[in-house]
Amino acid sequence: MAMKLENVVPFGRSLDEYKKMFALSERELSLNILGVADGPASFNAELSALGGRATSVDPLYVFQAPQIKARFDEVLDHIIAQVEATPADWVWSYHGSPAGLRANRIRVTDTFIADFGRRRDSGCYLAGELPELPFSDRQFDLALCSHFLFLYSEHFSLEFHRASIREMLRVAGEVRIFPLLTLMLEKSPHLAAIHEVLTKENYVLEIRQVEYELQKGGNQMLVIKSGK
Repeated sequence: MAMKLENVVPFGRSLDEYKKMFALSERELSLNILGVADGPASFNAELSALGGRATSVDPLYVFQAPQIKARFDEVLDHIIAQVEATPADWVWSYHGSPAGLRANRIRVTDTFIADFGRRRDSGCYLAGELPELPFSDRQFDLALCSHFLFLYSEHFSLEFHRASIREMLRVAGEVRIFPLLTLMLEKSPHLAAIHEVLTKENYVLEIRQVEYELQKGGNQMLVIKSGK
């Protein structure tokens, strides 16, 4: 099914946010990294500018840069208004305030749009989506999934989560997923089942607390490695 841009909320995160969300060390930033469901994140642009290796995959990339920017501009104030209407749901240690969040999202999106316009055909931004990725086995050292799996547990089934995580483990030696809360600020109902089935398959799973927190209580990521 073709993606409809009017159904997309294109919010992305910066390299600094990725560092904190995924507890990335300087050594890990030198690895061959895959960003899954990156959307309009500036992570790839910023890391590549520093000499790092990053590939981003998202169905959003079938669209042109001006289309993505127009959709971002269309939804931005509505999203910030929703945040302002639910003050008890958010932690402002990073962004400072809803206004700070808005400014940061604009900065991230502008950086992404400029880079996407230049490098869309270079192979660093690929249109694709879980649970099937257009990559070979173990093509990457590390796969990062930001604000998709677990967050949208009400929209995507346990089987979708299982298949998606297995697919990321096929293409990368290690997978990290953030956050572990749903949109309703509850721990994902899929998390325990994922832990059980992957442990039986000899994967090693660790829930790790991280520095980044915007959703209240959303300061944990899941790390998955092969135990073989």
